[in-house]
Amino acid sequence: MNLRRTATIIAIALSAATLHAQNPPLAGLLAKLDAASKTFKNVQAEVKQDIYTRVVRADDIETGTIYIERSGATEAMGATIFDPGPDGKPSNSPSKIYSYDGGTLQVFTPGVNQVDVFKAGANQAKYESFLTLGFGGSGTDLAKSWNITDRGAETIDGIKTEKLDLTGKDASITSLFSHVTIWIDPTRGISLKQIFFQPNGDTRTTTYSNIKLNTHIDKHPYAISGKATRIQH
Repeated sequence: MNLRRTATIIAIALSAATLHAQNPPLAGLLAKLDAASKTFKNVQAEVKQDIYTRVVRADDIETGTIYIERSGATEAMGATIFDPGPDGKPSNSPSKIYSYDGGTLQVFTPGVNQVDVFKAGANQAKYESFLTLGFGGSGTDLAKSWNITDRGAETIDGIKTEKLDLTGKDASITSLFSHVTIWIDPTRGISLKQIFFQPNGDTRTTTYSNIKLNTHIDKHPYAISGKATRIQH
């Protein structure tokens, strides 16, 4: 074992010991997330997003569905987003379909029949740190990527959650989001609400409902047309 690896292991161990000494409740919560992560296979839910643009002081509301699935060390995700129609209700067809397969993110826009393709490459760990944020990620991994402040217990839809405020340890994350607040059910390791705060004052508030854990997933709604124009980024 080389000196650098030994030093890294010691640093992680000391960090965990310091965390437990300074905040035993948070250490206990992270341990619960570690346990929940070991049994996590997949989750699917209905999703509602409120995208607030500070400059124009406007909220855009989107609804849809999402699934996240783990197979071994590979993470996969699918999401459908529906814009509101003239009557304020969601349209019948999705405006966007997202697909992530553990290395490639695809964004399909049915209206123009176009798929934008993004290779994760060196950013794969960053992609998946957001993907598993409150969806099957372990407490150990959460503490590696984020500085965590425990804001206490809150009940959402009759479920007791823990409100955590997170700031990224990587400058590339804090350049995107100054901080993130999540409300997480520690028993299932599932987030019921998330708010992403951007440095410019914009926010994205996402709430999850009708959550199903470790069940069969119908992936047909997340299919991307093979005839769509593909744009590599």
